[in-house]
Amino acid sequence: MGKFSVTHEINCNVETFWKTFLDKTFNEKLYLEGLGFPAFKIVDQTETDAKIIRKVAGTPKMEVPPAVAKVLGSNFGYTEDGVFDKTAKVWTWKLTTSAMPDKIKQEGKVTVTAIGDNKVRRTAEIFMEAKVFMIGGLIESSGEKQLREGWDKSAVFMNKYLASAAL
Repeated sequence: MGKFSVTHEINCNVETFWKTFLDKTFNEKLYLEGLGFPAFKIVDQTETDAKIIRKVAGTPKMEVPPAVAKVLGSNFGYTEDGVFDKTAKVWTWKLTTSAMPDKIKQEGKVTVTAIGDNKVRRTAEIFMEAKVFMIGGLIESSGEKQLREGWDKSAVFMNKYLASAAL
């Protein structure tokens, strides 16, 4: 499949965006309440002068074709290893799936650009590949659909969260 990107407008400045994006409480609410994940946990988050490193474990709500669900299994989950580069202001991540981690690859980066006093454009560039005989393309297309919907929902959730929070 290769690469695709999603872009959204978020109602805050760049500093507030990253502060919120990296906030543990926000992420737990986003994934469990906003995206309906059955399970989500920040396993570790550490900060240095140059970067913030975070590892999460998640079990997404799966809405995929039966053939994909059968291959991925009923307990499908993933771990995500991400790094925020404080100088470049870029978030990069790599996912490791619980099913076929050597055959399914997903990684990407998030960048943010100010487009007004209190508005940013968030762009997520995502690479996804599934090297699974016969249904790799189906896994990729289902995954892209799920990811696009999730990023769309996350933008709506983040804007509501920011509007209700006293930041």
